Amino acid sequence: MSNANLTMGDKALDLPVLSGSVGPDVVDIRKLYGATDMFTYDPGFTSTASCRSAITYIDGEQGILLHRGYPIDQLADKSSFMEVAALLLHGELPNKEELDKFTYTISRHTMLHEQLATFFRGFRRDAHPMAIMCGVVGALSSFYHDSTDITDPKQREIASHRLIAKMPTIAAMAYKYSIGQPFLYPDNSLSYTGNFLRMTFGVPAEDYVVNPIIEKAMDRIFILHADHEQNASTSTVRLAGSSGANPFACIAAGIACLWGPAHGGANEAALNMLREIGHVDRIPEYIARAKDKDDPFRLMGFGHRVYKNFDPRAKVMKETADEVLRELNISDPVLDVAKELERIALSDSYFIDKKLYPNVDFYSGVILNAIGFPTEMFTALFALARTVGWVAQWNEMIADPEQKIGRPRQLYTGATQRDYVGVNAR
Repeated sequence: MSNANLTMGDKALDLPVLSGSVGPDVVDIRKLYGATDMFTYDPGFTSTASCRSAITYIDGEQGILLHRGYPIDQLADKSSFMEVAALLLHGELPNKEELDKFTYTISRHTMLHEQLATFFRGFRRDAHPMAIMCGVVGALSSFYHDSTDITDPKQREIASHRLIAKMPTIAAMAYKYSIGQPFLYPDNSLSYTGNFLRMTFGVPAEDYVVNPIIEKAMDRIFILHADHEQNASTSTVRLAGSSGANPFACIAAGIACLWGPAHGGANEAALNMLREIGHVDRIPEYIARAKDKDDPFRLMGFGHRVYKNFDPRAKVMKETADEVLRELNISDPVLDVAKELERIALSDSYFIDKKLYPNVDFYSGVILNAIGFPTEMFTALFALARTVGWVAQWNEMIADPEQKIGRPRQLYTGATQRDYVGVNAR
């Protein structure tokens, strides 16, 4: 193990340098404050590793995303969401017997307690699906007391299965409630994704037939959104979990964070931008605005905070978009705008030089819109898929002996100590 040498005035400190299995080395500053009475300043924690993790690895410069070592494009092409869920939770790809058992277990937890239907009806009809999901997921802890003891590995496993299984039911019910249609109970003879599509778009009076092309597309979308390392919502889940909060509360916290337009709401923002442009004839106007540094307008769905190369998820999502649009044979000006913007972004030197490639949010919004989801549901679908990653990260954190309750420091810039003055003397 090597050391990093830090000198501050007449104080010198040797800080251990830690190495992971892949990626940059990390300077261990845990002893910094105790030894020097100083700590680091890192807004957004963009240069700070808050934990050790063996789940997901990202190399933004090279455009690499690995889940437990497996490239995301291979998983999206060859695997299923249930298989990826088992991989994230347990660390290895399951064999057929293990996958069948895991899938069976998840399918037997898809039902919601009947009283939760009454809980849904407490929301306004026009409530955002994410508001409903925050409330309902948080409320799960009041129904499942037998899986909230985080010190019991078996209870943690049951809670993990329940969250993964019930999230599609909750998301589908949020959609049904918003359009005034009756809830559909899960059909456990269908796949995880097929069951969700039926609960979302099916009606009691008719038999719903799952389109295999759409089912595969949705399964890929779920895989591509399953986990993404220590992003804002995952860090929120870990931070909430570090206090000992129950798993349902932790995932509800993650949903609340994901709701933000800079995080999970990006695909909704991208589609709204396409609708604002409206027609391919107006694209040059908006391209010019995007290039004008004095214009606040920015193209949504291009570039990424982490990836400085092409988002590897976007490559798979583009192929999926082509398959879905071809299958549905949809004629929509918004889709025409998306295709032309994509063509320009991949050929225009301005976009290439700044590495503003279409990202996963750009394509996912197009696909979900074509399938028939309203934009308000986009982030709810993201939450559905990301629950698997949140649960895996939460389990890893609970089992980590080095984990402490999260307690970031601050650089205080307020008033120094002063004496209280009564209201009549101010």
